[in-house]
Amino acid sequence: MYEENHPDMNDATAAILHGPKDVRIERRPIPRPAVGEILVEIGAVGLCGSDLHYYAHGENGPNVLRSPTALGHEAAGTVVAGDGPLPAGTRVAIEPAIPCGRCRACRAGRYNQCPHGRCFGSPPTDGALTGHLAVPAEFAHPLPDGFPLTSGALIEPLAVALHAVRRGDVAAGDRVLITGAGPIGLLVLQAARAVGAGETVVTDVNPGRLAHARRLGADHALDTSREPLPQDPVFDIALDCSGIESALAAAAHAVRPGGTVVAVGNPPQPRTTLPLAWMQRQELTLVTAFRYAGEFPAAVSLAATGRIDLESLVTARFPLERTADALQTALSDPAQLKVVIEP
Repeated sequence: MYEENHPDMNDATAAILHGPKDVRIERRPIPRPAVGEILVEIGAVGLCGSDLHYYAHGENGPNVLRSPTALGHEAAGTVVAGDGPLPAGTRVAIEPAIPCGRCRACRAGRYNQCPHGRCFGSPPTDGALTGHLAVPAEFAHPLPDGFPLTSGALIEPLAVALHAVRRGDVAAGDRVLITGAGPIGLLVLQAARAVGAGETVVTDVNPGRLAHARRLGADHALDTSREPLPQDPVFDIALDCSGIESALAAAAHAVRPGGTVVAVGNPPQPRTTLPLAWMQRQELTLVTAFRYAGEFPAAVSLAATGRIDLESLVTARFPLERTADALQTALSDPAQLKVVIEP
């Protein structure tokens, strides 16, 4: 249980976003876990595109930063106290989107669609760059002994990739196209291969990311600024991980009649133009994917057994005190894949 007078349990260093490109290192009280919660000391936080949007613009889609908030929802750490089945010292990956558990979506098992939930690192809910989080015990997923916390922080984006692959119903032998070789695209590549996909093709315009896709097992990695996709639609399933309108349209034209297109990446604009006449003529299935629902245990298992490589995606590490530098690096350096902050 939580001990109020435990040493070092009063406050801790936190990185707080006050406005666009205004990150301040402050002292924040360490939260006291409620009944059913555990207190996790954060060991690693991966930076996501949503963090970069908040940092650069003070908003991410419809959600706007209205008060100082700690970012960070890709996180892993060590249980230090609390009420739950996980003893102190257990390493855990944190599932950050906490649903209400009562609405129709939650009762149907689609808790990623809960309209009443909260998400760590999504203003006004503080995230993992506070150094400590009080987490509902069922949303802290134990990691194997010796599992690196940096890899543990990437369990969250891996869950996104697994959910996308499941939404697309990728099956053994499928020819799969993945547009966008950022961290999510590279994780989707690995997830598709893990479920038995046949030929996998990854596209991007960043040579370094395409080289990484080859190292992770892509059969082909195409720079679409130099080499167009095949003219004949040959893929069974295409997963767009870029969010770019032109890439989604190209994916639709590359899928065989009756195939599936999965929209995974978040588009920068609220409206996107699709080649609907073509998709209708080909009877394509358009599927969207948002977050995850129940994928964390599978993500931990796949990473722990070595079937998914997480650690190679980590391209830079920063201490918490240099959070602003970490965010700026992730925002401006195209060579980066996953920037991790280690409090």
